[in-house]
Amino acid sequence: MGFILQPWQLFFIMIAGWINQQQQEVIEYLRTENQILKEKLGKQRILLNDDQRRRLAVKGKILGRKRLEEIGTLFTPDTILRWHKKLVTIKWDFTHRRKHNPGRPRLSDEVRQFVVRMAIENGTWGYDRIADALKNVGYKISDESVRQILKEQGIEPAPDRKRQTTWSTFLKAHWEVLSAIDFTTVEVWTKGGLITFYLLFLIELKTRKIYFAGCTTNPHEIWMKQIARNLSDEEEGFLRDKRKLIMDRDTIFCESFRMILNQSGIQSIVLPPRSPNLNAFIERFFRSLKSECINRMLFFGENSLRKAIKEYLVHYHRERNHQGLDHCIIQPEEEVGQGDGEIACRERLGGLLNYYYRKAA
Repeated sequence: MGFILQPWQLFFIMIAGWINQQQQEVIEYLRTENQILKEKLGKQRILLNDDQRRRLAVKGKILGRKRLEEIGTLFTPDTILRWHKKLVTIKWDFTHRRKHNPGRPRLSDEVRQFVVRMAIENGTWGYDRIADALKNVGYKISDESVRQILKEQGIEPAPDRKRQTTWSTFLKAHWEVLSAIDFTTVEVWTKGGLITFYLLFLIELKTRKIYFAGCTTNPHEIWMKQIARNLSDEEEGFLRDKRKLIMDRDTIFCESFRMILNQSGIQSIVLPPRSPNLNAFIERFFRSLKSECINRMLFFGENSLRKAIKEYLVHYHRERNHQGLDHCIIQPEEEVGQGDGEIACRERLGGLLNYYYRKAA
């Protein structure tokens, strides 16, 4: 005796078959779409955030490895299931609930930075001295911890560190009595043709004031000795209040030049070979002088050169803002910063140098 399907049962079977067919078509479409994406991306990795990994891991765990392989997903079944295991591990990880971690607590980055800073800024301070200084500002740390931090940073102990005074530290220590000197050159048209002139400048590092010592086509020893006398003059010499003068190893700065300065109590700091960065202040002035003045002009004779230099130095000291001085003017006039009065423009060198200010009301 056979089993006879009722009409309503037959209807449900048809509906179920139709639904299954629709689902299969959707699956086939998604598999094809994934294959196309794989072909498009090639070996390029698909980067997901944590939320996206979580969503795929939950769905992938329900399907299982076999069905994931049948679908042909963008990610391998092992990858998706590995994400699920990681989620389970995180769920049962209660380390964040622990009130105390075993062992000595790790020093904060702020304390470690202060240790390194104090060691760099104070070459003679040992481990105990640094630990004591940190205690003064509320940080309790042992000398052994200080030693370990400095060792990790490659910083030598105090006996070795104090013999390694940096150039920056040297400059700051002698800021009040320190100047620098150097030459730059410019080509000038004369009756004899194009002649190279040597321009000698000095800079006061603290204030950035510039002094034009002179220019010549031949900075020989006699000329340099006279320059040294002018600079060290007790009443009007630019170096009368200075004690140290930075210069390069150019033979123009001859021994007799340095001797005259030394007799006036001015020590010559001769830089190592090929180290223009150690005389960066005056090099930066030369850059401004050339870009704003010299390289934009033609000079016919020494007088035109001297006039241009004179005009530029007035502009440099009284009208130009300087980044190294917090964007201030070296020798500001009374009108600087005024908010009342008509705005006017003062031109120098035919408009190459302009200064904007307010006229007195």
